[in-house]
Amino acid sequence: MKRANNNFKNAEGYPRITVLICAFNEEKSLPHVLPKIPTWVDEVLLVDGHSMDKTVEVARRLRPDIRVLYQPDRGKGDALRYGIKHASGDIVVTLDADGATDPKDMPKFIEPLLKGYDFAKGSRFTSSLPANKASHRIFGNLLIAAVFNIVYGGRYTDLCSGYNAFWKRALERVNFESSDCFEDEPLLVARVKRAGLRIAEVGHRDLGRIYGEGKAPSWRQGLKAIKTIVRERILGAYRTP
Repeated sequence: MKRANNNFKNAEGYPRITVLICAFNEEKSLPHVLPKIPTWVDEVLLVDGHSMDKTVEVARRLRPDIRVLYQPDRGKGDALRYGIKHASGDIVVTLDADGATDPKDMPKFIEPLLKGYDFAKGSRFTSSLPANKASHRIFGNLLIAAVFNIVYGGRYTDLCSGYNAFWKRALERVNFESSDCFEDEPLLVARVKRAGLRIAEVGHRDLGRIYGEGKAPSWRQGLKAIKTIVRERILGAYRTP
């Protein structure tokens, strides 16, 4: 089922697509993200982490049709889980609110899903390096991927990209509720892998954060990701089909 020129709108029987963006204090970055979302997207869902700036106001001004939810707890993981639960689309595509992920790359994530894959996992390292990212952060991301590949027997190049797409129905096989702290992408990919879903790695551009700095120290993120990967392998926390 193809649409000419990557125009995914209005094809009979075509799945509905939700773009999910988790944001916290991103009023300056959203103008570089929301206007670039393709017109064939059916729903744009913003999960706000109780921002203290004008994130929600800016989002609604840029996209009057945007659907805004406020996450019940803290952290990106909680926002992801909440957004996935409430997304109305058959396919969910996650974008970073900071402008690092380019919506123009979205067709590359949709195509594998239409060919039978359950989960299209983004990678910032397949063809180039992320923009404006310190060398120690690049090394840390590659180390996380190496640990994951050793533990799970994969060949992935990136576990921490915020650019992913998946069939919502496929994630019904993944248990998000067995942990009090649903973290972020490494845990998501680990549980998707343990659930036996078909994963395609998709290379994409990383444009770098538009404004400000990341919201967690790199060393803490890295240690947390590695601990999550090992813990998930040991505990085997997933829902069987």
